[in-house]
Amino acid sequence: MNELLEQALLYDFYGELLNEHQKEIYEQFVLEDLSLGEIAREAGISRQGVHDLVKRCSQALKGYEEKLHLVEKFMSVKEKVGRMNELLDAGAEKSKEELAEGIRKLADEIIEEL
Repeated sequence: MNELLEQALLYDFYGELLNEHQKEIYEQFVLEDLSLGEIAREAGISRQGVHDLVKRCSQALKGYEEKLHLVEKFMSVKEKVGRMNELLDAGAEKSKEELAEGIRKLADEIIEEL
């Protein structure tokens, strides 16, 4: 997974755990793609201050993921749903029983993960 997508997913899952100032700066840097200088001018802090804050936020979000694994579970479920869709698309080539068995197996795996 590329780093920008990873940062966005981490923020989607854990962003509410940051304080308002952290959320604002992190959103501007990661989601709005503003430069450190632009954010620093707007927030009235130094570029180094913005850099440090973004780095701390990123580390905090990664720490939450290491403990809770919500993004990992989400990506796994998303992959399994994709496999279900592939099974359904190939349904004409399989019997109803094979199709149902494949979907049931993937559904069971999803439930196990949750």
